[in-house]
Amino acid sequence: MQEYQLFIDNEYTSSATGEYSNDMNPATNEVYAKVQNAGQADVEKILASSSKAFETWKDVGPSAREKLMLNAADLMEQRGKELAEVLIEEAGSTLLKAGYETHHTPNYLRSMAGECRRVKGETYLSDYPGVKSYCIRRPLGIVLAIAPFNFPLLLGIRKIGFALAAGNTVILKPSEMTPVIGLKLGELFRDAGFPPGVVNVVPAVGAELGDGLITDKRVRFVTFTGSSKVGWQVGAKAAAAGKRFALELGGKNPIIVLNDADIDYAVNSATFSNFMHQGQICMTGSRVIVEAGIYDEFCEKFSAKVAGLKYGANPREPGLVVGPLIRPTQAPFIKDQVDKAVAQGARLLTGGNYTDNVFQPTAVADVTREMSIFRTECFGPVASVIKADDHLHALSLANDSDYGLSSAVITNDLQKAIALSEGLESGAVHINGPSVRDEPVIPFGGVKQSGFGREGGHFSMDELTELKWVTIQTGQNKYPF
Repeated sequence: MQEYQLFIDNEYTSSATGEYSNDMNPATNEVYAKVQNAGQADVEKILASSSKAFETWKDVGPSAREKLMLNAADLMEQRGKELAEVLIEEAGSTLLKAGYETHHTPNYLRSMAGECRRVKGETYLSDYPGVKSYCIRRPLGIVLAIAPFNFPLLLGIRKIGFALAAGNTVILKPSEMTPVIGLKLGELFRDAGFPPGVVNVVPAVGAELGDGLITDKRVRFVTFTGSSKVGWQVGAKAAAAGKRFALELGGKNPIIVLNDADIDYAVNSATFSNFMHQGQICMTGSRVIVEAGIYDEFCEKFSAKVAGLKYGANPREPGLVVGPLIRPTQAPFIKDQVDKAVAQGARLLTGGNYTDNVFQPTAVADVTREMSIFRTECFGPVASVIKADDHLHALSLANDSDYGLSSAVITNDLQKAIALSEGLESGAVHINGPSVRDEPVIPFGGVKQSGFGREGGHFSMDELTELKWVTIQTGQNKYPF
C-alpha cells in the first residue's frame, strides 16, 4: 500500500499534522492508499509557493508554455496504463471508462497548448487627438481548482491546463475520494518540466482547506466541479471575497425522443447517456422524454437493452458497463428514489436493486412531474422514461427542472430540432447524439442550478485573464486648465 503527502514545489511534503487518511477502493471497499490531507495550518505554505512561482511563470513566453504542455500530453500517453490503473483502483472506473479517459485527456492538453498563443487584445479608434488605444490580457494569479471524483483525470486537466496556458499558477484540490489521481497530475507536470509551484496538489477533506484558500486575496479565481449544493456555497464565498469563479454543477438532463426517430438508435443513445460510468456523470440523460406515438415500443426495447447490460463489482471484467458506485452510501439513496416512484405509480421496467455499492442498471417508466425522481439527481445507473403528448409538451417537461446542464434531441425533423434546440433551457443541446459529450474548445457549462460561467477554449482564456485598457498619448495633450 502506497502513502502520499501533499505535492508542493514539485515534491512531496508532509502536511502540518502529518496524519494520513484512508483512500478507499470502491470495488473492494478496502484501503487503496493512505493520503495526507492539507488543513488550515498548511494554507500559508501552499499560497507562498504558488505566489512565488507566479512571479516568473506569468512572463514565460507562449512557445515555452506550449512546449511544456505538449511534453505533459506526451508523458500522459506514455503513462496511460499507470493512470488507467489508478482510475480503476481509486474511482471504480470500468476498463471502458478508464480507457476513454486516458485516451482523450492528452488531446485536451494539446488543445490547451494551442491556447497559449491565443491570449488576444484589441485596438480601438480614439476620439482624442494622438491617442493610441488598445487592451491587453494578463494572467490573474493563483487559480484554485476543485475537481470531482467521477472524471478526475480529464476534469483535473481541464481545470489545470487552461489556467496554465493563460499564465496562472494552480492549486489543485482533488476530490477526497480520488486524491491519488490528482497527485499523479502533479508528478506529470513536474516531470514535463514545469517549474516548482506552478502546479501544487493538496488533498483535503471537506471545506477546511478550501475556505482558507477561497478567502485569501492571493487566490484570484476559483473553479469548482461537483454538486450544486456545495458549488453554490463555494461561489458565495468567492463572491463575498470579491473574486471570480466558475461552477460546473449537477444536472437532471432531458433526452427528447420524437415520433419520427429511429427507435433503436434512440434506445442506444439513451442507454449510453445513462449508464456510462454507472450514471455518475453530470451530463447523464436521466429523463428520457418520449412522444406518445412511439412510447410503448421505446419502453419495450429500452427495457430489453438495459436489462442486458453487464454489471458487477469487478471493474476489470471485460465487457462490464456498470461497475461499483464510488461509495456504498449512494446506493440506498438511489433505491429510495426508485421505490418512491414505483409507489406513486411508476412502472419498474428492469433493475431496481443493489448489492453493496453495485446498483443494477435500472429503468423506470411512466414517471410524472409529481415524483421526486423526476427532479432529483440520483447520480447512479437509473433512467426515468416520461411520456409526452407532442414536441411542445416534451419541451415543457424538459424545462420543468431547476437544472440546465446538457440535453439531447433525437429526431429527423429539422424544424422541430431547431425549435427544441433554441427552446431548451440548457447549456448544451445535442441533436441526434448523446447528452454525455464534451470537447476542449467548446463553452462548457450550465444554466439555472447547473452552474455559472463557461470552461473551454477561448472562453476559459477570457475567464482566466484580466482585461486591461491601455492608452498612449503621442504628442502633447491639451488640458482645459
